Amino acid sequence: MLRVLVMVSGGGTNLQAIIDSVNTGDITNAEIVGVISNNYGVKSLERAKNAGIDACVVSPKDFASRAEFNDGLLAKVNSYKPDLIVLAGFLVVIPEQMIDEYENRIINIHPSLIPSFCGTGYYGLKVHEAALERGVKLTGATVHYVDKGTDTGPIIMQKAVEVREGDTPKELQQRVMEEAEWKILPAAINKIANNL
Repeated sequence: MLRVLVMVSGGGTNLQAIIDSVNTGDITNAEIVGVISNNYGVKSLERAKNAGIDACVVSPKDFASRAEFNDGLLAKVNSYKPDLIVLAGFLVVIPEQMIDEYENRIINIHPSLIPSFCGTGYYGLKVHEAALERGVKLTGATVHYVDKGTDTGPIIMQKAVEVREGDTPKELQQRVMEEAEWKILPAAINKIANNL
């Protein structure tokens, strides 16, 4: 059984997609052992609680320095003994020490077809604003392994989504989540859990 730890910052729609996929059997041979958020009072904590999954907050605001936060975060991550760490909208730079310790065992979902619209500063609506500004006809989402660069690790899965005439960044974001993110993130976890 693959022990999966999910890390989130906000609403947790990708977390919900993972929970639902475990429940429906679309993800097999894996269990979600915990959820860590860097923010208090976010919907993702409620989603975890409703699913009976242990959830906690490790916020940079609770530590005197970034170094102390990094140590605290790593200690909390280690306490769950995860086989796989899933960054499902976790908007915090992962400490290098954690990347070293969990090499090739941390995956991230990014709302574009990497290498487009990725790297420092590209997150949330900013990705979709950039895609619309550039006039691309296709965008999508990418699941990749996390390395020490920003969105530079090996790609596991990608799914394209059509950009429609007159799309707003919000509409495009929603379509990318529904048609790509919520499908390929659970699929990637299942692939890793079953060595596919």
